[in-house]
Amino acid sequence: MQDTHISLAHGNGGRYMRELIEEIFARYLANSELDVQADAVPITLDGDVLFTTDGFTVQPLEFPGGNIGSLAVHGTTNDLAVAGAIPKYLSLNAFIEEGLEIATLERIIKTLAETAAEIGVKVVCGDTKVLRRGEGGGLYLATTGVGIRVGHVMSMKNIQHGDAIIVSGPVGDHGIAVMLAREEFGLRGDIQSDAASVLNLTTVAMKHNGLRFMRDPTRGGIATVCSELFRATSMGVRLLESKLPVRDPVQSVCDMLGYDPMYLACEGRVVAVVEATQAQALLTTWQALKEGKDAAIIGYIDSGIQYVLMETAIGGERILEELEDDPLPRIC
Repeated sequence: MQDTHISLAHGNGGRYMRELIEEIFARYLANSELDVQADAVPITLDGDVLFTTDGFTVQPLEFPGGNIGSLAVHGTTNDLAVAGAIPKYLSLNAFIEEGLEIATLERIIKTLAETAAEIGVKVVCGDTKVLRRGEGGGLYLATTGVGIRVGHVMSMKNIQHGDAIIVSGPVGDHGIAVMLAREEFGLRGDIQSDAASVLNLTTVAMKHNGLRFMRDPTRGGIATVCSELFRATSMGVRLLESKLPVRDPVQSVCDMLGYDPMYLACEGRVVAVVEATQAQALLTTWQALKEGKDAAIIGYIDSGIQYVLMETAIGGERILEELEDDPLPRIC
């Protein structure tokens, strides 16, 4: 393939499309289950199957700590992991804008393949489409994930008054990293996205039978997860600002621009609700892992209030409203 940029011919079903699939997608994603000539593939599953799907439109396509390819794998497999499943298979749909540099596409697909291999999940089918120039953001990805449940069934319906809320690490890294990569507001920085697999965290958490629920706080951050908890349980959430892990550089950017870390996206964190008597045991388990060394108990379920309440570090209180407007330029 001699072209340096994507053209409409790469999506016409002919030679250019075949070469694009063979020389980039099949080259990096090849495995025994992947047949680029087939319209459907067989997969082997044994157990309680969980199924999820997601789309990714992040800008820029590459950012400190990852790119849209690794983000697609982490995002989809993390959704399975927090539901108590081991990810097994992925599908991949790529919507490529005319004019995208082929070298950029190759880097992204290479990273996607490496990320999938690290987690142990296989991309077994997919599709490519080419959009006319100006109709996309360079590259959009859509993925579907299939996994097998390995632990007990979790549900917001199991949550009770007094249950503890734990986050597995510092929040807001991904949102600020992507924003800084755009060099908006005249700011630059070396903050790395937290985009990563949470499978190790969820696997050990599932060994605690007091675990009620897990969620990865992506769009809308922890505040949005807590709003969902309130709506589903009709019990309030009491958060402790002094316990919330936020890196100093992230907090500094938030202070300068008026952002709230509670609403910033994370792509490698888990929020868990656990029976109060097992909270310290789960915290200790997470802190023993590299991925969870900064985990913290950040609050409790409180049936005595009907909102999400933050006890501030200076002794005050404020209500965290459900997100309505984007707290910062869209990042996904």
